[in-house]
Order: sequence, then structure tokens, then C-alpha cells
Amino acid sequence: MSVGRAAVPVGAIGGIVMMLLGVLFFALNDTMGKWLLGTYAVGQLMLVRSISGLCVMAPAIHRVGLSGFRDAPRPGLQLVRAGFSTLEASLFFWGVSTLPLAEVMTYYMAGPIYVTALSPLLLGEHVGWRRWAAIGVGFCGVALALHPSPGSLSVGAVCALAGSFFYALFLITTRKLAAVPGTVLMTSQLVSSLIFGAALVLAYGWTSTGPTDFALMLLLGVGSLLGNLCVNQSLRLAPATTVVPYQYTLILWGMLFGYLFFGEMIGPLTTAGAGIIVASGLFIFLREQQLGRRSKARDVPTEPAIAKLHDLD
Repeated sequence: MSVGRAAVPVGAIGGIVMMLLGVLFFALNDTMGKWLLGTYAVGQLMLVRSISGLCVMAPAIHRVGLSGFRDAPRPGLQLVRAGFSTLEASLFFWGVSTLPLAEVMTYYMAGPIYVTALSPLLLGEHVGWRRWAAIGVGFCGVALALHPSPGSLSVGAVCALAGSFFYALFLITTRKLAAVPGTVLMTSQLVSSLIFGAALVLAYGWTSTGPTDFALMLLLGVGSLLGNLCVNQSLRLAPATTVVPYQYTLILWGMLFGYLFFGEMIGPLTTAGAGIIVASGLFIFLREQQLGRRSKARDVPTEPAIAKLHDLD
């Protein structure tokens, strides 16, 4: 019998595996999206992946029933959240159409930092000096990754930055809608994306697809749902403090897939910025977990800004 070495709980190992698998699904999805954007427009991808997602979710939607959607609380905020989801997803696609995959992922991984910065205004939460310091460092990481200059501040970079901001607003509204069933929230996202994609297709036309490319578009919706299922299962199997840090492996997958499929290499400034963003995000998350444990003893809930990755990206 070994002494002095604590065994890792089976649930923790399972949770870590599920988080890593979920992140891999998101990375594969993003890579497929970037590949398809070499031929097809963003609107076409948004439309087909939304139809695919709704088809996969049809049994869950049927179980909830019309009354479940009609009686869900705060319908106005649900619509706002669906709009944020559609904007962040489409801006992500527009960003990766011109920028390296890992670079756009880096900007989106700063979303939880924005959430903490906005939480006093939009959620009425108190943010102490330690987290404000981490927020400042995180913003420096974003600026370093962007390395702004007249030649580097491209349309793609603006799309990625704007998308990461809408991603933060999406996370905040998701927190405010914690009482709404997940099926209702996911369905509203898909319907919003479908409407937006259909509008873009009507405006700019449909590019004919072969069977392989059309299958990949359909997989965009399936892969997103699989990623979310894995992440949700991960959080059921293990504490958030154990599994959430592994979400940052998304950037590593972005670097690997970007190099293998597109010959992309991100520069040293972007790499350094990504490291700073990851460190700041982890500090904020762990600090909020610590405060959450303290406030639980006082019966005052404090929710951590847990990134849901790309949700439907």
C-alpha cells in the first residue's frame, strides 16, 4: 500500500477527461468552420448548422413541450441572450476567416475576464482589488496578443475583439437566466442563428455544395452539442475548480490544428498575450471559487464566471 500519496478520485479523472473531450470537440468544430469558410459564406454555415442542431435536439424539445417554452421566465432577456449568441458565433467565423485559428481563440478565452469586469455594472456583484488587478493584467494580455499597429488592426481582428465582447455578454445573460431550462435556452440560440443565417443567405445567395462539404456543415451543429454535453457532464462529475482550468487547452488545439491544416504560426507577442490571458483568467476563476465558498457559509451565493467555451461554435 502506498503511503503519502493521495489517490485521485475517479469522478475527478472522469470530469477532466470529459472536459478535455469537450474542448477537443469545440476545437475540431472551429477547424471545420474555418476550412469551410474558404469556400462558403458565414450565413450559409450559420443556417445549416442551426438546422442540424435543431434536428438533433428535436426529442428534447418535444419533451419540454410548448408550455415549457411559453412559461419560461424572462422571455425578453432570453431573446437578448439569443442575439448575443448569434453575434458572437458569426463574429467568430468572420474572425477566423482572416486570422489564425489560435489567435481568435485567444481573444475569446478572455471572455470570462470581461465578465468579471462587467459584473459590478450588470450583475451588481462586488469585485475586490485582487480581481481588478487580474482584470488589468488580462487586458494587457489582450493588447499584447493584438499587438496593435496600422498594419495589424485588420477587420478580422476587430471582428474577433467584438465577438469576444459579445461572448462575455452572452455569459452574463446566461448567468441571469439560470432558472430557465437548458433546452429552452439552447433552442432559442439555434432559432436565432437560423434566422440570422437565412437572412444572410437571402441577401448574398447560396453557394452550391458537394455531399462532403454539406455533411461537414451539418457536423458543425452536432459537434457543438457534443462539446456542450461533455462540458456539462464534466461539471457534474467533478468540482469546477478541478475541470474548468482544462478549458484553456483550446488554445493549444488551435495552435496545433492551425498549423496542421492551414500552415498557421502565431507570433511571439500573441503567444505571450495568450499566456497572460490564461493566467489572469485562472486567477479570477480560482479567486471567485474561494469567495463562493466563503459566502456559502454566510448564505450569500457568489457565481464564478465560468466560460462555456464557444457554446455553439
